[in-house]
Amino acid sequence: MDDFFLRYTEGNLICVIIFAILLAHDLFNADRSEKQIKYDDVLIAFIFYFIADIFWAALETGRIEKNLTTVIINTLCLYVGMELITFTWLEYVMSVEQVPHRNRPINKFAVIFPFLVSTVVLIAVYLIKPSILINESLEIQPGFNPFLVGASYINIAAIMFYAIRKAVSEEDPIEKRKHLLIGLFPLLVIAGGLLEMLFFPHDPIFCFCSTILMLVFFIQMMERQISVDPLTGLNNRSQLLRYVAQKNNTNMEERLTYVLMIDINDFKAINDTYGHAEGDKALIILSDSLKKAIGNHNMPVFLGRFGGDEFIMIVHPQNGNEMEPFVNDIRTEIENECRSYETPYVISIGIGYDELKDDPDTFQKCMQRADKKLYLDKEYIKLHREKTAD
Repeated sequence: MDDFFLRYTEGNLICVIIFAILLAHDLFNADRSEKQIKYDDVLIAFIFYFIADIFWAALETGRIEKNLTTVIINTLCLYVGMELITFTWLEYVMSVEQVPHRNRPINKFAVIFPFLVSTVVLIAVYLIKPSILINESLEIQPGFNPFLVGASYINIAAIMFYAIRKAVSEEDPIEKRKHLLIGLFPLLVIAGGLLEMLFFPHDPIFCFCSTILMLVFFIQMMERQISVDPLTGLNNRSQLLRYVAQKNNTNMEERLTYVLMIDINDFKAINDTYGHAEGDKALIILSDSLKKAIGNHNMPVFLGRFGGDEFIMIVHPQNGNEMEPFVNDIRTEIENECRSYETPYVISIGIGYDELKDDPDTFQKCMQRADKKLYLDKEYIKLHREKTAD
């Protein structure tokens, strides 16, 4: 029994320390997004559960006196810990998948409502007929299991709904796998718990499985911070440099390479008139429009936010005749998105593009040519107040 307690406690403490290090890293990060905050809530929930699990091992081995009070406290802690894990993961998923109106008070109450109901019923059973939960030998009864997982399963169902819905609509296979992994995370954690319960009851398998999975997500978050623009979710300038450095990306056989530079006309006026929050929305609308336009055309494209309201695309059409329809489609998608968002303005953009030739032409030279055409395009629009001429 001593070996069991030491092994079980050491395993949980190692996981607590790892989660505490991840949490400390995030708390001292100056740029804390909503997703990062929700992820940290999940870390705290796991730490709470692991400590409750150590408490359980101490009761089972007699390190802490096992009586009705200590058993009730421990079962309540395990219950609260499990519910917090699935509840905080649901909130994390909702922030990752950008679920609309998720922060409205009524919607936040709806998310926590199953946990509140389950807790009230559990406390009532403890007061009225505790034998349903704990027998005279102070052993947990099967009647406790529905409370332990009941509300959690509702959260898991919601998690899978949001993640799978997003994965189905996602065309990028890498993004699709990311959404599926987020949705399947609770099932993988449960699988770790079942593995411990059925085959390794004296080893903290649940703890190790949870920690490995959370480390995977932490690494993904760090990679996204390095390569992804936090507002639009597009590639950032660092990712652009990495993409261009790989020569195969800008020198595809049997395909041409075009560099497009795009920015919003009178973007400052949007910020000054409607506020910076509306300016951020305009950038999101533009990024969504660019992604939809890419989805309408069967050609490889790198899309990134170059800085401010300027975006860059590296497009690989079969021939140059594909470029004009593609540019026109971008403008059409922007108009459609503005109507969908019911913005008090229609976003106008300038677009400049040029073909990247073979050596001695370089990506930098091509980008400069595209940038010059961008400003010619903006001047034309300013003079004529209409779409770019042919």
